[in-house]
Amino acid sequence: LFQYKFRDLTVEELKNVNKTYPNFTFSMNTYTFKDGSQKDLLNFSGTVPVKYGKSYNIPIHLWILDSHPFAPPICFLKPTVNMGISVGKHVDARGRIYLPYLQNWSHPKSTVIGLIKEMIAKFEEELPLYSLSSSDAARQSELLSYIAKITEGETDMKSKSKIGGDKNEGCFNKITVVGAGDLGIACVLAVAAKGAADKVVLLDLSEGAAKGGTMDLEIFALPNVEISKDFSASADSKVVVLTVNSLGNAQTYLDVIQSNVDLFRGIIPAISHYSQNTVLLVASHPVEVMTYASWKLSAFPKSRVIGVGANLDTERFQYILTNLLKAQVLAKDAWIIGEQGEDKVPSWTSCNLVANQMEAMTACNSREKVANRAMEVLKGKSQRSWSVGLSVADLTDSILKDKRKVHSVSTLAKGCCSINSEVFLSLPCVLGTNGVIEMVKLEEDPLVQEKLQSSAGSIHDLQQQLQL
Repeated sequence: LFQYKFRDLTVEELKNVNKTYPNFTFSMNTYTFKDGSQKDLLNFSGTVPVKYGKSYNIPIHLWILDSHPFAPPICFLKPTVNMGISVGKHVDARGRIYLPYLQNWSHPKSTVIGLIKEMIAKFEEELPLYSLSSSDAARQSELLSYIAKITEGETDMKSKSKIGGDKNEGCFNKITVVGAGDLGIACVLAVAAKGAADKVVLLDLSEGAAKGGTMDLEIFALPNVEISKDFSASADSKVVVLTVNSLGNAQTYLDVIQSNVDLFRGIIPAISHYSQNTVLLVASHPVEVMTYASWKLSAFPKSRVIGVGANLDTERFQYILTNLLKAQVLAKDAWIIGEQGEDKVPSWTSCNLVANQMEAMTACNSREKVANRAMEVLKGKSQRSWSVGLSVADLTDSILKDKRKVHSVSTLAKGCCSINSEVFLSLPCVLGTNGVIEMVKLEEDPLVQEKLQSSAGSIHDLQQQLQL
């Protein structure tokens, strides 16, 4: 267990499992992840008692990740040669087990004992295995050997060398999108259309089998797009886009945000574990708070945790100035900054030098009038999933291709505009391979600074009420 980061906690938990389920056997074995990488992991096998008319002992196999107890175990059924797998809401064809408990895993609330209890409860609703006839059993043996390779580690040297060869071919630009709702699917489609990534993984954390848009993505298979429920599928991503939002029964705005934070608590550590050098790009709501939560939960440097922020609004603002109001000169220096939503603020990164103060005032008034007109047009533009998806594709393109392009994204604003608290606000930033390279200096405007400080204050107050 020397490679386990939280060895004492892991050992303590396994002692508890052994007390409750003495039939479980423990060992260290090689686990092969979907990308071909391998790791020696603690695992245990045993049976759990399930009542479904009569009593059954369902054989299971659990792998404990080396970031346990902050990451959930990987769970499989371990059917004998006389058993067939009933593919259903909680089990796939390989015998991989999916449960709400795993999706919402959060230390110290979540435990292996609690996981097994939910497993028993779900299996009592829908039995995951059935008895095979002798002819079916023969046909099943090939499938079982395949499952054994996945659940007990690939030992065939030929397969190993093939996997290793594939993995090291050239520079691989991989993006993972977390969340298979409308926004997640929009991001996948936009990123795939942009062509910046060699591979796009859609991580579907919803309960049960593929449905809706995810099912359609599987039916009309797109090249280089993979759909998975397994966090390990995200391994070595250059960018991870977070689109998930909790759909709980929260009553207040604070409850909704807390519910989202709780959801992230089960996602961010696992994502960080598999892609330690990734850039986290947050599109979940409210983007400022969820970007802050992602930064805290990942322990990544601030440069590698950014929110989509006002990138879409800025692109629209610049387009309106150039194409509708014919103010091309102003557009290149125009930005929407601050808080996403009603409190966004137009700002500028430079001012044109003019001969005297009178001309400067005239130019300033003219710019303000044009900006106000552009903001009015902007107000009528809603942010649809596909619009945000296009914005996400724009940002990932700049990161993957190291474009050094300036975008208005949510970044840690502490130290800017006399903001002293740890809050994320949209500000013009140069983006590259490692996220934010530098912040672009804004023109000094007391009114803009006052609005940013006001936003920072309200966001900070909200964050103080959250349990992170």
